[in-house]
Parts: sequence; C-alpha cells; structure tokens
Amino acid sequence: MLQFVDREKEMENLQNEYARDGASLVIMYGRRRVGKTTLISEFIRDKRAMFFLASEESEAQNRNAFKDKAAEFIGNNLLRAASVPSWDAIFKAIMETPFDSKPVIVIDEFQYIGKSNPAFPSVFQRIWEEQLKDKNIMVILCGSLISMMVSQTLSYNSPLYGRRTAQIRLAPIPFRYYHEFFPKTDRRHMIELYAVTGGVPKYIESFAGHKDIYRAIQQCVLDRSGYLYDEPTFLLQQEVSEIGSYFSLIKVIAAGNSKLSSIASAMEVKATSLTKYLKTLIDLEIIEREVPVTENNPEKSKKGLYKIKDNYIRFWFAFIYPNKSLIESGNSSIVMKKIKDGFVSYHAAFVYEDVCREKMWSLNADGAWPFHFAKLGRYWSGDTEIDIAALDPEGGNLILGECKYWSEPVGVNILRELEKKAATVPWQKDKRKLCYILFSGSGFTDELQELAKTRQDLILQE
Repeated sequence: MLQFVDREKEMENLQNEYARDGASLVIMYGRRRVGKTTLISEFIRDKRAMFFLASEESEAQNRNAFKDKAAEFIGNNLLRAASVPSWDAIFKAIMETPFDSKPVIVIDEFQYIGKSNPAFPSVFQRIWEEQLKDKNIMVILCGSLISMMVSQTLSYNSPLYGRRTAQIRLAPIPFRYYHEFFPKTDRRHMIELYAVTGGVPKYIESFAGHKDIYRAIQQCVLDRSGYLYDEPTFLLQQEVSEIGSYFSLIKVIAAGNSKLSSIASAMEVKATSLTKYLKTLIDLEIIEREVPVTENNPEKSKKGLYKIKDNYIRFWFAFIYPNKSLIESGNSSIVMKKIKDGFVSYHAAFVYEDVCREKMWSLNADGAWPFHFAKLGRYWSGDTEIDIAALDPEGGNLILGECKYWSEPVGVNILRELEKKAATVPWQKDKRKLCYILFSGSGFTDELQELAKTRQDLILQE
C-alpha cells in the first residue's frame, strides 16, 4: 500500500471548506489514478461521511445504489426498503437526520450519472438550492473524466456554475516528493522512475520495489496483461471520440515534431485543422505549448513549440506504441533493447530538464539569489537553445542554465558554451545582470568546482 505523500495544500483547502459555516460544495477532478479517492478517503477518515462511487450503469441504478448507501449512512431501514423514484427524497431523508458534526457527502465519478442522464446536473442544482445550500453540510463532487466534469460542473453553461465554494484539479505529485516514496533510492534512479511514472500515485505503486528501472518497465509496462500496457488508449478513449486522430497527433509530436508546421506536414494536413485537437490535449494536460520565456506576448508568439507534458504518455508513445507489433508477436526482448538504448538520451534527459526547472522554483523560494525571478522557462532562437532561463524583469536579472543528464561529470567547457550562448540572448542586453546555474546528474569536475568557488554568479546543482 502506497503511503500518503504530498497533498498538503489540497488537504488544507478541504479542511478550510469543512470548517466554514454553512454549506460547502467542492468540485474535485483530475486524470485517472492520480489519487483523488485516496485524498478524499484521508480527508474523511475522522469525519461523519458518506462515500458513494457512481458507476456507468443507468441513472436509476445509480439512484438505487445511492439510496441504499444513504440508508446505511443515516441508519434508516425504511429508506432502504422503500422504492424512491427521485434523488430529492433521498437527500431530504439525509437532511432530516440529526448529526452531531458536519456531515460530508462524496459522490465519486459524478460524471457517469450526468452521462447517463444529461439533465442530472440540473436535478442536483435544484437539490442544492432547495435542500442543501442553507444547511451545515459539505458535498464533494469528484470525477476523473476531465472534459465531462468541466462541462457538467464548472463551465458557464452548466446548471451548477457558480454554486461551488471551491474547486481542486488534482495534479500528479511533483518530483521533489519522490524521496518520500523511495527513501533508500539514489537520486538518479528516482529521476528515471519519475521519467516513467510521472508523479501518478498508481504508477508509482506499481514501480515500487524494483531496484532496476528496466526490469520494472519489463514487468509493469511490457506485460500485455498489465493495465499500463494500454493505459494511454484507455485514458484517451474516455475523453475523446476521434481517438485515432489524437493518437496520430501525439505520435508525431513524440517523434520530435514540435513546430505546428512540422506537425501538420508530418500528418499531411493543414495546420488550421489541428487547432481543436491541440487545444483538447492541452486542456487534458497531455501536451503543452512552450514559447521562449523572453517573449512578451506568449499567446501570439510564432515561436511556439508543442511537447508531451505527461511523462508516461511521452514514454509510451516513444517506445511502446511504435513497437506494439513486436510486443504482441512475442518479441518484447527486441523492444526492451530499444528502450535500453534510447531511454536515457531520448527520454530521461528531457524529463531531467523538467526536474531542474522544478528545482529552480525551490531555489528561488529559498533565496539562492539576492533577487527573486518571476518567469521561468527555456530560451531558443535559431540554432541557440538554453535549457533554463529565468527572468527578474523588475531588477533586470537573468539566470541562464544547462541541464546535463550524463554519466560523466560536467566540466568547464559547458559553462563556457553557456556564456557564449548568453551573449546572443537579447533580453535587456544593455542593463541586465547575468547569473548562471549548471545542473548535472553525475556531478562536476574538480576544475569546475574550484572555478565556482571564485564566481558569485555561478551555482552548481546536482
């Protein structure tokens, strides 16, 4: 059983909602296996709570199951035996029950009820207005189908729009918490674990106990009977209707096409026809659009690049999806060799850059520099690419850095190359103050460490 890690902010939000006078309506959503149910279970552990998991059955079947759960919750045998044709009567029975503390009602996978009856959000809105909003109760509506949860509970057109008192989109767990999952694991192995599991608790649980990343991949991913083997298919087919089009798009981006023009060219379609697909994948946090951090108008920038944001989906489309025929014909050993040959240079090294940028925010908060940067990202122009670029517009400070996930220590030559690149960055060139940071997965040469002792503008970070 995976221990409960992180989620301090989300737990604080839930506790604040519970402590408020009167009714609370919390909308919680996020991708499957990200830990929503675990968070809620931890939250309600010491509270008078009813947890109901909706199914993909009909609304009537869900209502009957909810009625039985409610009858058990309030100890009402008459309700259990009754035939109840409406949700209103069930909530009425709950609210007529005296409680010695604020009750919590959780409806998990809420979107399934709305899927079977599109009018259900309106039904629940009426119940909220007439029975719940003026009472001392907390309701949590939780769901894993992001697009449906947004449309049913959060969008302007939803009957529930404006009723929520809080919303939580649960994200994967950041890398900085991985040492709590793997306290006896060295940093390099944790980075490789993160490169595949991407902060998703269920994936982390599957990989726990494996000391070798490749053996873990062999047993957890290449096994056709395991859930991870076809996980991206399952995730996407729940959210989108034209799964083939989305798969083609993600595959092309995974192959290294990051510009809109190159993506369109590889797919042999017009760039304008990709807009809605890209937007959907960005909304689902599967891909993201990046622009150089120095751009003044990111939304209008023509320098936008697309990358796969989800670590597991990035890994799967790079190594599993293109080789499924080999795996299914019993030749997974060939695929395993391809993974071993390309995992570090074509996957983990790029994830390492994300880990380094996450660390930058921690360093920023800890006062690593005599100023605080406000923007963080990458910089590129022409043939120049810089992994780390952090801006302090008010003070005119610029931090530039490189991230090297090598097997050898990083030397002075990398610093010299970075300094040359820095001279080509136009941002506030006449008045800026430059600082440098180098990240390394395998340490630094003695020469570079000695040089760093004489440089106040340079930080070395493992």
